[in-house]
Amino acid sequence: MKQAWNATCLNWLAAEAALEKYYLSIFYGIEFVVGVFGNTVVVFGYLFCLKNWNSSNIYLFNLSISDLAFLCTLPMLIRSYSHGKWIYGDVLCISNRYVLHANLYTSILFLTFISIDRYLLMKHPFREHFLQRKEFAILISLAIWVLVTLELLPILPLINPDLAANGTNCIDYASSGDPHNSLIYSMCLTFLGFLIPLLVMCFFYFKIALFLKQRSRQLATALPLEKPLTLVIMAVVIFSVLFTPYHIMRNVRIASRLEEWKEYQCTQVVINSFYIVTRPLAFLNSTINPVFYFLLGDHFREMLMSKLRYQWKFLTSFRR
Repeated sequence: MKQAWNATCLNWLAAEAALEKYYLSIFYGIEFVVGVFGNTVVVFGYLFCLKNWNSSNIYLFNLSISDLAFLCTLPMLIRSYSHGKWIYGDVLCISNRYVLHANLYTSILFLTFISIDRYLLMKHPFREHFLQRKEFAILISLAIWVLVTLELLPILPLINPDLAANGTNCIDYASSGDPHNSLIYSMCLTFLGFLIPLLVMCFFYFKIALFLKQRSRQLATALPLEKPLTLVIMAVVIFSVLFTPYHIMRNVRIASRLEEWKEYQCTQVVINSFYIVTRPLAFLNSTINPVFYFLLGDHFREMLMSKLRYQWKFLTSFRR
């Protein structure tokens, strides 16, 4: 039985339009301002304050570069959602969506390897394990960029900008292209890019918890063990709260566009509305990732604050 467009459906249709116009543009705007500031401070702090790099620094630096690349795409999206049209052409539309997804999955992998590195640091506090070498971390970082680049190549033909009456709409990946092919690819991407790293991270969280339990009765340890545990717990929370709803709703959104759902147009609108809510939440990690730099320690915070105090004294003395 065909679903009628009653008052409730019309309300959901209005909510969908309002979410795209106001919720996405405002949320992405906040992420842009806060995220650019935080990640820029971190990048300049690493480049100009940190002299001796280790594996943790390399992973975190790449994480910040990935976040900045994504944040640079937000002004175009903000203008697009607030004005209801895309004015930058098809190539920028596809590349914008590509960079957006590249940030998501490189962030997930870098967070995973940061958790592994934290566990190794607890087991080998003097970084004698070969996995903790700077050369290995550089190779892993390059491998992550190459892997994600290849992993996302199939998404390019699935993003089809829509020609509307008022111009071009740069449609989200889950709402574009053939739904059957998109669903198969999205499920593979969810499994390979999200679920497997999540399981790896949970495994090392469990290993860290066991390690802390075994060392809890000792009065002194080689390093403060609460920091690595806090880091991994935070990473798992980010995965659970930010990434899980997005991946679930993305697959449900694509599935709702299949032929079998054509007669349930009101349900499609409801699903898309919930999917819109999860989208900026998934990329909120680009804003809160700089917190990891201060949790990790490795004297980064102290060196950054020392550098800022030095610059402030230099400026004040120069004005005198």
